[in-house]
Amino acid sequence: MLAVAVPSIRADLGLTTGTTAWVMSGYVLGYAGFTMLGGRAADLLGRRRMFLTWLGVFLAFSMLGGFAVDGWMLVAARFVTGVASAFMTPAAMSIITTSYPRGPQRDKALLVFSGVGAGGFSLGLVIGGLLTELGWRWVFFAPVFLAGAILLAAFKLVPAETRPQPARRGYDLAGAATAAAAMLLFAFGIVRIEHGGEGLALTLGALAAGPVLVAVFVVIERRARVPLVRLGIFRHAAMVRADAGALLFLGAFFGFQFIITLYLQELRGWSSLQAAIALIAMGCDAVLAPTLTPRLVNRYGNGRVIFGGFLLAIAAYGLFLPVGMDWSYAAMFPSLILSGVAFALAYGPLTIAATDSVAPEEQGLAGGLLYTFTQFGSAVGISAVTAVYGIASAGGDGSPEAVLDAYRTALVVPAVMILLGAAVSAFGLRATRPDDVRGGTRRPGCRPRV
Repeated sequence: MLAVAVPSIRADLGLTTGTTAWVMSGYVLGYAGFTMLGGRAADLLGRRRMFLTWLGVFLAFSMLGGFAVDGWMLVAARFVTGVASAFMTPAAMSIITTSYPRGPQRDKALLVFSGVGAGGFSLGLVIGGLLTELGWRWVFFAPVFLAGAILLAAFKLVPAETRPQPARRGYDLAGAATAAAAMLLFAFGIVRIEHGGEGLALTLGALAAGPVLVAVFVVIERRARVPLVRLGIFRHAAMVRADAGALLFLGAFFGFQFIITLYLQELRGWSSLQAAIALIAMGCDAVLAPTLTPRLVNRYGNGRVIFGGFLLAIAAYGLFLPVGMDWSYAAMFPSLILSGVAFALAYGPLTIAATDSVAPEEQGLAGGLLYTFTQFGSAVGISAVTAVYGIASAGGDGSPEAVLDAYRTALVVPAVMILLGAAVSAFGLRATRPDDVRGGTRRPGCRPRV
């Protein structure tokens, strides 16, 4: 919702360009930096407890953002709400994966879960546009009311669980601190890519320090008696492939969405509300993900449905590459609707594939890893298209035609990312006879794989 409200926030509070960028990036920094830790905390400290606690934190700091009178308050509120999301989202997903038995029932639950999330991505743009018309502070206050209602309902509806026993040999605090620091440095470096030459040394330093801390983290985990992350989890090829595919798919999707928003508002002069309504076609995933996708997964298996989603996304982004100065909405519509259908086909099955082969006691960790990859993918996609657009526009004369050429160049980024994702997902294709999955039943040894 915040994306379309940023211009109003900047004008009202008189924010600099750098501070405005961090209003958006602060959330990504907190989310990507702590998701892996949040996923493991759900396994070790209790999924229900983590979900309720951090939903309350999200509510409080979203309210703080609504009352902000300075840029630093907004950035701080966004960062903490990102951290809260990093803890409560893997907890929410692991509540689902541990509440349903492995198989068609769990798959359907995850597809509904991912469908709701997919709808949030797209419908948030429209809701944000409507709320911004009332005043940008409502973009922060509206989630307070919604989160409050969810919190009250969750106390009654989220099933109670046996409280996990405290680790006899303590918790891996060194591993937790190192992992969080590494993820924060990676996320910081990625979101700074869009600044180009400004502060280049700081960007490169963060990106170089990240891998060093990852290496330190691996050493700590190998020696830890109770590791934060059991490194053997990465032997699940299907999980790793799904996480990598999700990174590339989400990066391409959000990079594409970001460029379209700029094209409509900055080049075509559409209002934030007009642009948001135009993009509502991408919200078809909210309907298709919980209805059509489960049937396709039951019939063809995860791998084929995911690959089909990637192919549709390739078509969607490819059709938009020759975008013109005066394209009608009818000319844009095929790309918008295809990208929404592609999201419906790929996102939910990727979620299933990322958790299906993982033991119940590590479902929170598997969810944390998935959301770490998706958040990094989002950051990479948006930062990369922004950086490429900046480089391309710097070589132009500032005319509308030069700006349009820069948009076309930036659109190559999501096209390349989705092609790479299709290649990754193709490795998981495996011939599965229709009668092995038809009707939601699977014969032993014939489970569709990604």
